[in-house]
Formats: sequence, structure tokens, C-alpha cells
Amino acid sequence: MLEQLEFLILNSLQTLFDQFGWGGVFMVMAFENATGITPSEIILTLAGWMLLSAHDLHPSMILLGGLVAALGSTVGSSLAYWAARLGGRPLIDRLARFLRLDPGLVTVVQDQFQRGGPGLVLIGRVIPGVRTLVSLPAGLVRMPFPAFFAATFGGTFIWCTLLIGAGYLLGHEWRLIGGYLKQFLPFLLAGGLSSLALYLFLHTRRMLAPVPSKVK
Repeated sequence: MLEQLEFLILNSLQTLFDQFGWGGVFMVMAFENATGITPSEIILTLAGWMLLSAHDLHPSMILLGGLVAALGSTVGSSLAYWAARLGGRPLIDRLARFLRLDPGLVTVVQDQFQRGGPGLVLIGRVIPGVRTLVSLPAGLVRMPFPAFFAATFGGTFIWCTLLIGAGYLLGHEWRLIGGYLKQFLPFLLAGGLSSLALYLFLHTRRMLAPVPSKVK
């Protein structure tokens, strides 16, 4: 069953990449960031293998691939951002009920994004399991769109370039990469969440620190 699923994924992405090239990567990454459904880890590592390594292209093309994938990611994230911004708290509450999230958690995240949104977006974009969700609170608190766009593009460019580079080097061993991702994902997630928690702590402490009085 798993082998059939792997073959289906491999064959589908191969067909997409053969037909549309990096345009296919752009489309799939836009869909992934708008919905959170498709796994970017598989998409990008296979793109690095199929579109770069398999054609013996220069490693510098990894940066170009990361740029295209980041643009697609940013477009998809922008769709989620505007959906949350226009739909407001009622839309987020419905999503929270669907995902069985505590409404109090939504309120806490909303408060934190009102204080330090762009930094949270930038950090969240490189945390597995979090990166496709940060668009929603950013839109909910009406973060200025240029700041959201810049932070999203910066974070996703780092994420996409690293995975495409891994695919370029080890794409033919994509099952091995998938195994490593599954093995180390809990540690990556824990490290990312710890970094996010540290950022929130430092930012909150700075916001609450008393303003020193001026010496006359």
C-alpha cells in the first residue's frame, strides 16, 4: 500500500514537473500554503532532484528554484491571509472548531500577533507544522500586508532553498530523506517551537518593561 502511494506521488510530480517545469512547483507550493494539504518536504526535495540534479544543472540554480518556490508559497499564504482578514474571527472560530482547537488559544495567538506579528511570521515559516498556519492570525489581526508579504517571502525562501538543495544532493535517495524527516521532525518541531517561545518571551518582556524616566 505504501509503495503504491509512493509510486503515485512520484509519478504525479514527475508528470507535473515534466509538463510545467518550475511553473508546476510554483502552482503546487501556492496550493500547499493556501490549504496546508500537500507536503512541501516531498515536493521540494523531488523538485531539486527532478528539475536540477537529473538535468546536471549548476548548483547555483538551487537559489533560483528557491526563489520560484518562495514566490508560489507567498502567493498561497497571501490567499490564506486575506481569507482570515476578510472573514475575521467568525471564520477563525469555525476553523478552530473544525480542528478542535481551544478558542482561548486562538485569543492568545491573536494577542501575540498584535504585538510582534512580522517576527512571528518570519520564524513560523521555517517551523514544520506551523509554517502553513501563521497566515491566519496575521490576517486576523490585520497585519500590514507589505510586512506580512516580506516576512513570509523571507522565511519561505530559506525553507524552500534548503529543501531544494537537499533534493539536489540526495534527491535520488528521496525515501532516505523521507525517513530522516520522519525521524527528526519531532526534534525540528520542538526546536522551532522553543525558538518561537523564546521570541515571544523576550518580545513580551520588552513590551512590558517600564520606560525609563528622562533625567532633567
